[in-house]
Amino acid sequence: MNVNVTERLTFFGRIYGLDTNPQTGMWYLFITIFLLCILVYVLGFARKIKLWQNVVIYIVMFVGCIMLTFFGAFLPVAESLAVAALFLGLYRFRLHQERKAGNVKTSKK
Repeated sequence: MNVNVTERLTFFGRIYGLDTNPQTGMWYLFITIFLLCILVYVLGFARKIKLWQNVVIYIVMFVGCIMLTFFGAFLPVAESLAVAALFLGLYRFRLHQERKAGNVKTSKK
């Protein structure tokens, strides 16, 4: 039973050449996953917090992305993050338009 690794790679795994140059490809995949995680966090979950709390969040995110990168070679981790970033970006854009039109009240703390 032969397993063709190239067929099992995800979209980003094929783009980054994980089958031909795995070390460089994994670094590219890690950077992609880390940047997409930051984007999803900023678009969907970020609040105004202290600097040291942001540093802790990004360090924990960095460590978590190391684990996600190993899954990301054969599972659609980066692709899912890209879709999440797209939807959150569209949501933010629509929310901005609604606020500009005066249809949504802004909460002031």
